Amino acid sequence: MPDSSDSRSLILASASPYRRALLERLGVPFEVDAADIDERIADDETPEDAVMRLAREKARAVAERHPHAVVIGSDQVAALGMDILGKPGTEERACEQLVRVSGQSVRFLTAVSVRQGDIEEPLLETVQVRFRALDTETIERYVRTDRPLDCAGAIRSEGLGAALLESVESRDPSALIGLPLIGVAQLLRRRGFRLP
Repeated sequence: MPDSSDSRSLILASASPYRRALLERLGVPFEVDAADIDERIADDETPEDAVMRLAREKARAVAERHPHAVVIGSDQVAALGMDILGKPGTEERACEQLVRVSGQSVRFLTAVSVRQGDIEEPLLETVQVRFRALDTETIERYVRTDRPLDCAGAIRSEGLGAALLESVESRDPSALIGLPLIGVAQLLRRRGFRLP
């Protein structure tokens, strides 16, 4: 581990309030420095490749500004088969996404890159979610009430979105919200952070 005085500083390379709230659960002081990267996904990228690349690019961009700090970059996509469902941004697109996933199984892929200098440790966590059959009225009511416009796959699972689901299969329940804390805690311990 580097002997720099700020080698123990931790930075979350994300503006996501969900990731920030999750990381706060670990009780480790950290700063937020959102990465400004191009988050467009290439047509030929698989969901796994895309989400891992974005997490790495976020971590790398912020690590360049803070070369001695430990930086956490993360990204999440929802995948219906090989189709990527991103953040809808509008009510109309959120409703369209939920119509598509009605009665379907969707993979929520959350990638993490923990970086310090040139050393990077990646993590990819997959959560399998099965949506119940959803009618138009249910979808519109949910979108108006929970406003999941900034959530991959148009669902806020920690909110009312749980009512849209039949099942969730995961090794790490926090991964569905946007940051797999079990894996992140393991990576931080390897970087010398003391966690419970």
